[in-house]
Amino acid sequence: MARIIGVEVPPNKRIDIALRSIYGIGPVNSKEILVRANIDPAIRAKDLTEQQLSQIVHAIQDGKYVIEGDLRREIGMDLKRLQAIKCYRGVRHLRGLPVRGQRTQTNARTRKGPRKTVGVQRNPNAKTGIH
Repeated sequence: MARIIGVEVPPNKRIDIALRSIYGIGPVNSKEILVRANIDPAIRAKDLTEQQLSQIVHAIQDGKYVIEGDLRREIGMDLKRLQAIKCYRGVRHLRGLPVRGQRTQTNARTRKGPRKTVGVQRNPNAKTGIH
C-alpha cells in the first residue's frame, strides 16, 4: 500500500483519485501535483515505483500545500478566533447552528442533530372528565 506523507492512499484507485484521500488535496491540486511530478494520472497507486512516490512527495512539499495536521490546526485556530471575538459566525459555530444564513425553523438537521421531541406532561391531579 502506497504511503504518501504519512497517509496510506487506496491502492486500487487511479493516483489522481487516490491523492485526494490526503486531507487538503482536492481534484485541482491533485492534477497540479501529478503534472509537477511528471506522472501519468491514469496509473494505479499500487503500480507506483519508489522513485515516483518520492517525486509526488517532493511535488507536494515544493508546492507549499497546507495539508493534513497543519491544515486541520489552521482551520481549528480560525474557528477559535471567531468564537473568541464573539462574532456572529463564531456564535453560530459555538451553538452548533448553521453558519451561512440558512433557515432553521425547518431543515438544518445536519447541524442541529436529530429532532428532540418535547412531550406534554399530564397533571396527575387533573380531573379526568368522567362524571
